[in-house]
Amino acid sequence: MELKINQQVKQFNAESLSVQSLLDLEIPNKQNGIAVAINNTVIPKSNWNQQFLKETDEILIISATQGG
Repeated sequence: MELKINQQVKQFNAESLSVQSLLDLEIPNKQNGIAVAINNTVIPKSNWNQQFLKETDEILIISATQGG
């Protein structure tokens, strides 16, 4: 499966991936304080396990930062 994550094309050896599975692969230790959008639609954290990705989806992962 080919996905575009934060403007970078990546290949995955899976026929089906949920948002949560993708995050477990990409950022296993930093899943607090992030937001995920698929094709410009924000996916609520409560849906990460049920939202499955499709070939050529564009995923944006945003991390919250501190500062002022």
